[in-house]
Amino acid sequence: MQFNDWFERNIRTVFILPAILFVVVMVAFPLGYTLVISLRNWNLTTYAPVRWIGFGNYLTLFADARFWSAMGRTLAFSFGAVAVETILGVSIALFMNGEMRGKNLSKTLFLLPMVATPVAVGMVWLLLYEPTIGLANHVLKLAGVAAQPWLTSRRTVLGSLMLIDVWQWTPIIMLISLAGLAILPRDPYDSARIDGANRLQILTKITLPLVMPTVLVGILIRLIDALKTYDIIYSTTQGGPGEASETLNILGYVLGFSYFKMGLGAALIVLFVVTVTVVSLLVLALKSRIDRRAGW
Repeated sequence: MQFNDWFERNIRTVFILPAILFVVVMVAFPLGYTLVISLRNWNLTTYAPVRWIGFGNYLTLFADARFWSAMGRTLAFSFGAVAVETILGVSIALFMNGEMRGKNLSKTLFLLPMVATPVAVGMVWLLLYEPTIGLANHVLKLAGVAAQPWLTSRRTVLGSLMLIDVWQWTPIIMLISLAGLAILPRDPYDSARIDGANRLQILTKITLPLVMPTVLVGILIRLIDALKTYDIIYSTTQGGPGEASETLNILGYVLGFSYFKMGLGAALIVLFVVTVTVVSLLVLALKSRIDRRAGW
């Protein structure tokens, strides 16, 4: 009886305990261990003992131009790709919203890029971008445009990688936007039509403001995912040519598993997690502000 009474009093805690344990074991512990490593001088290429150096690894990174270049490329790649994906995804969702023939087939075709594995996508685009026999340059030549070096030039590599990301992940913005459009109330549209509003006015004054909170959720999801992008870049350029496409993820891998500077690599990962957290909080703050303006 005592056990039954205790169970009934603490039933909420009992049911969420597995989730709490999962978070602690699979999330909190690895992050905490990484933080501890980042405060130590751990280099696998020497026989020197591991010792506590405090924030020495962080100071080394802050003084390294390579770190700041990787940070800039990470933010440029993420925000650039997600901006294009948002414009295209919302535009496609607006076009597909409502009744149209072949709507389900079109959705299926748009989702196909998301099904492919990142490494497979990277291999396909390597063939498309191949400077001599690739389809991309062949199409440009047919259009009378000079062939481009794509992934082999410092000038074009980051934009070429953005294009791959846009091709693969625009459908997720489209799906989230379609879901937001499907639940919009009809009353504002009826009132606008009675008042004589045209389609452009309805789009800019009603549809976009009402669907924006949902779109921001998609932007947040994609921003976090884009900031973490590793496999596409590594399978196509491995951070090259030179360091032209080296993001924080690639640099962290190089520091930890090429240079075997485990402490320095762990410090970079901690800074990367902080960067993702700050970006996420900024997007959430923007969403809250838009929600308050909309009266949600």
